[in-house]
Amino acid sequence: MRSIAEMAALAQRRVPRFAWEYLAGGAEDELTLARNVSAFTDIGLVPRTLVAASATATEVSVLGQKLALPMMIGPTGYNAMLYRDADVHLAKAATARGLPFCLSTVSTSSMEQIVAAVPDVNLWFQLYCLREARIQEDLLKRAEAVGVQTLLLTSDAVVLGNREWDKRSFVRPRQLTWRNKFDVLCHPRWMRQALWPRGMPSLGNLDPYLPADARNAAGAAHFIGAQMDAELDWQALERLRNRWQGKLLLKGVLHPADAERAAQLGLDGIVVTNHGGRQLDGSPASIEVLPAIAAAVRGRLAILLDGGIRRGTDILKARALGADAVLLGRATLYGVAVAGEQGAGQSLDLLAQELRLAMTLLGSPDIHTLDRGQLFQRSYPHSPYPQPAVFENLQ
Repeated sequence: MRSIAEMAALAQRRVPRFAWEYLAGGAEDELTLARNVSAFTDIGLVPRTLVAASATATEVSVLGQKLALPMMIGPTGYNAMLYRDADVHLAKAATARGLPFCLSTVSTSSMEQIVAAVPDVNLWFQLYCLREARIQEDLLKRAEAVGVQTLLLTSDAVVLGNREWDKRSFVRPRQLTWRNKFDVLCHPRWMRQALWPRGMPSLGNLDPYLPADARNAAGAAHFIGAQMDAELDWQALERLRNRWQGKLLLKGVLHPADAERAAQLGLDGIVVTNHGGRQLDGSPASIEVLPAIAAAVRGRLAILLDGGIRRGTDILKARALGADAVLLGRATLYGVAVAGEQGAGQSLDLLAQELRLAMTLLGSPDIHTLDRGQLFQRSYPHSPYPQPAVFENLQ
């Protein structure tokens, strides 16, 4: 594979239709899903010449942690639908490259399984706010027990977006239509690498809270749907800030005012994201609102960006517009769907190689020298560049 796009194309052939739609699909007309990627293509790069570039410097500090590259693997759910023990493979790939791995509440491997399989993992944990305080408190205690120091609270998925592909694939939660069952039989490689020998996976972090006869895909799906707390608000976030002693980030920020409020509550960082285009269709691409958010809180909060990263140049643009690092979702899931740890590692390596090459060609071999003066907006081809103001379209 020579690009994330090639990895995605192979993943689409390897997995059945329902699994591909789960991985690649968005909400409704998928306008935001498409915009997450196209917004990056609208941003051009202005290279400088005669800059010595015998080596590139990509190390960054995020939340006091030194990272080899300004990226990490972000939280994604139900990954073993793509490849058996996918969360473990993702953790191994990230750890081998000096990068953090963030585990989702709805992961198919539990946090204890991840730490047992990858003892030196830099494990972050993504939390959904749950209705039952006892369960949420136990999740936090378990996270502390396995050494998690960084917690991400997801705020933009207390109810699920209108994901029409999901309604097409299933007649009820985790019960495939007959058409999709037949399609599964046409993918024996996937059946061997994902279903053998345990069948459809459950949600590892939630298994302790399920009845013994409900520790399966359908039972877990019903449980998490019933437990999502639609009353999540700023007061709940403040209570979590008082409870959690480690680093705390709010995931789901698209407006500077929300970023400002997170800073006032004493959070350590935010994730600028529209949930991969899977929630409110028509919301802006993450990269489009990043400059205004960075102008509001940069230096007070760590700023991570999620959504649409497919090239090393996308990481470069995110850094230049104010992000400290990016979270990778689909880019590494394509890889794990193809070849487990090896595929996820290849995805990370491709992005790292592209980033270093782009920095050299841009004439900015040090990641810390990137700024908006090296960018121009393709939507304004007759304007002289650079034009920082064109990125500040959110008032």
